[in-house]
Amino acid sequence: MDISNNLKNIRENISLACAKAHRDESEVTLIAVTKFVSVDRIAPVLELGVTNVGENRSQELVEKMDFFDEHKCTKHFIGQLQTNKVKYIIGKVELIQSVDRVALVAEVNRLAALRGIVQDILVQVNVGDEAQKGGVGARDLRTFLESMNAYENIHVKGLMCIPPALAPEQTRPYFIKMRELFESCKGLPNVEMQHLSMGMSSDYKEAVEEGATMVRVGSALFGNRM
Repeated sequence: MDISNNLKNIRENISLACAKAHRDESEVTLIAVTKFVSVDRIAPVLELGVTNVGENRSQELVEKMDFFDEHKCTKHFIGQLQTNKVKYIIGKVELIQSVDRVALVAEVNRLAALRGIVQDILVQVNVGDEAQKGGVGARDLRTFLESMNAYENIHVKGLMCIPPALAPEQTRPYFIKMRELFESCKGLPNVEMQHLSMGMSSDYKEAVEEGATMVRVGSALFGNRM
């Protein structure tokens, strides 16, 4: 597996997608999804200039924390987060991307207050209205975001989604819907619509064309997990 060649292809695809959408490449951040990837395989990607990494599991993130810190990585938590796991990552990641319910917001806020910090988060949207997935429903999003003004130790920095598992072109309507939600929720108190995190290995090109500011790429970069 030639990871350097994979990264080159991903960067070229992002560049082409930006050109097609008349966007600047600087608007898009590539997040290397390092779930089940050893630090020995992650290191070459960091040496090639990738600085943002995303982990799905709190335990694995903790295990790699020293490595990420040594390499001055910007760390994102992108997986489903249980309230009893918040204590392991609060203040240690720049962005918790998968906040999707009031109980989780309250716990993040509580622990952030105890540490005297403000934790940046993204609100995960269940854009496909899928029962098996986490996320705030599109119809409930504005009300959910309006409630964020009650929490002094979190700051909403944008939205994240995982669309239905479809062919890449079929995910486009969901990305369009996310961009519309993103634009419509600007200006709310304690909400800064800065990041729109959408698109993974199979559909990051379509996501960039439709307005993603962050793409989360794992298997296209590192190959299939064990």
